[in-house]
Amino acid sequence: MNPIAARDLLSRYLLRTRLVEATSFADVAKAAVYLKMESDLPTGSFKVRGAIHALSVNMARGRLKEVVASSTGNHGAAVAYAARLLGVRATIVLPANPNPVKRANIARLGATIVAEGTDLSEAFSIANAHSQRTGAFFLNDATDADIPDGAGTIAGEILEQCPDVNAIYVPVGDTALIRGIAARAKELKPSVRIIGIQAARAPSYWQSWRSGIATPTDSADTIADGLATRTPVAENVARIRALVDDMRLVTEDAMIAAVGRLLLKEHIVAEPSGAATTAALTNELKLRPLGLDGPVVLLVTGCNIPPAILRKAVGAAVD
Repeated sequence: MNPIAARDLLSRYLLRTRLVEATSFADVAKAAVYLKMESDLPTGSFKVRGAIHALSVNMARGRLKEVVASSTGNHGAAVAYAARLLGVRATIVLPANPNPVKRANIARLGATIVAEGTDLSEAFSIANAHSQRTGAFFLNDATDADIPDGAGTIAGEILEQCPDVNAIYVPVGDTALIRGIAARAKELKPSVRIIGIQAARAPSYWQSWRSGIATPTDSADTIADGLATRTPVAENVARIRALVDDMRLVTEDAMIAAVGRLLLKEHIVAEPSGAATTAALTNELKLRPLGLDGPVVLLVTGCNIPPAILRKAVGAAVD
């Protein structure tokens, strides 16, 4: 499906998300900093774009009775939402002890939940086995060919809302988001820089982008569950190396500080993975006393934050 068709399909179900200026950066950035509010979407995350698009396209190819997905939470909620919207049963496999806010979102949407496995890689294996056993369509966030087209509609909106954007900062988990955004943004404006952000405690794609070799990590123990991938896909590594201009890491403390900053200075709730771009720009501006070269857009990809983490972020911000 081409980008225009993807935009037209999603426009039946979703409104364009806001682009708001982050005024707290004004004095140090010396250029406009905008927040792309993907947390405005149903389920509080950008993931619903890819899920609705991919499920719609696959339903058009043939009758589907059930969809199954593995997820740390937001993709699962998005698949559950898309399945309910389009009239398909959904089974979502989560790692044991998932983010309670995200689990509640999935349950509220009526999906069957299977909480097993120690991390996303094990949840993937369980979901794949379910698909093989039952014939359910496995909507895998990392490898489905149609999800990035849905995510790419974000880039089209950004270029409409801010044509002079110089750089777009994108959180990186399984890479579907950054692959979709980078491909579409580079089509519309080849000069725009795409900056990928990973958690320092889950650096598999950062390492792989640098080396050119898909390099798994032993664990992905990060507070940013949306970025907790440890097994990169070789094809995805090749794609981001072709499209992404830079990859950066942010610490747990930096993400917590960014959650607090967004809440107290911009009045925006973001989960750690959604605040990772703010953390990265905050780090960058400490090293750039002359500020930025032009307007930048930071994706706020989700707002599904557990209360305990939100309280920690607020406490750190006011101490």
